[in-house]
Amino acid sequence: MRTIRHPAVAGMFYPADPHGLRADVDSYLAEVAEDAGPAPKALIAPHAGYIYSGPVAAHAYARLRTAADRITRVVLMAPAHRWPFHGLAIPEADEFQTPLGRIPVDREALLTVLDLPQVQRLDAAFDGEHALEVHLPFLQAVLHGFKLVPFVVGEASAAEVAEVLERLWGGDETLIVVSSDLSHYLGYEAARARDARTTRRIEALDPSVGDHDACGRNPVNGLLTVARRHGLTVQTVDLRNSGDTAGPRDRVVGYGAYVFH
Repeated sequence: MRTIRHPAVAGMFYPADPHGLRADVDSYLAEVAEDAGPAPKALIAPHAGYIYSGPVAAHAYARLRTAADRITRVVLMAPAHRWPFHGLAIPEADEFQTPLGRIPVDREALLTVLDLPQVQRLDAAFDGEHALEVHLPFLQAVLHGFKLVPFVVGEASAAEVAEVLERLWGGDETLIVVSSDLSHYLGYEAARARDARTTRRIEALDPSVGDHDACGRNPVNGLLTVARRHGLTVQTVDLRNSGDTAGPRDRVVGYGAYVFH
């Protein structure tokens, strides 16, 4: 019997109604101008509630339009918010479900990294974890069909994350997605300054993003390590914070969208 991981934050971080959810995602994507350039190999996008970070995330996901038929596998790495552990966790589920339907997990791909000491089966790491789940409807809306290779990343070094990404790098059929917000709960101008510094590090492929720079620093630094090795370049396609989208400006969360070519 196939096991299904059901959505945990539908109705909170994004609409639980499939029609409302699809309408929201489509509206965010429609705000992004058509880009005729090549689709990215990897991207970094935020993971807050859609009213806060959805417009920013859309700027990364809209770049996948030209590769909707080509991308058939998505390696998705999200930071752990609810369950402390060392290394990278993989789920037991065979499918992830959202209001837009089910996504098959690429179990064969996960088996290729399970021998690494930093990778473990830890289903509990996925319980209630919004940082991975909120990306799935965007992927479902943009791509025509894909298998998911999901990880929740705990305390792991850039080298440990990079080793996993290298094994799963693949070719044009594989997209790498890292889930991360930027600074947390600073004032508006302080957040803008810190997020600009973090963005310069990301653009320079400098894997020194720190604890207070991005909640997804561990997978981000791992991706930056591999991207430098493969000679990728980074384009910042959006950089805002919750004070720009739907929140007050006294305590904001930063959001950046970055694409890697």
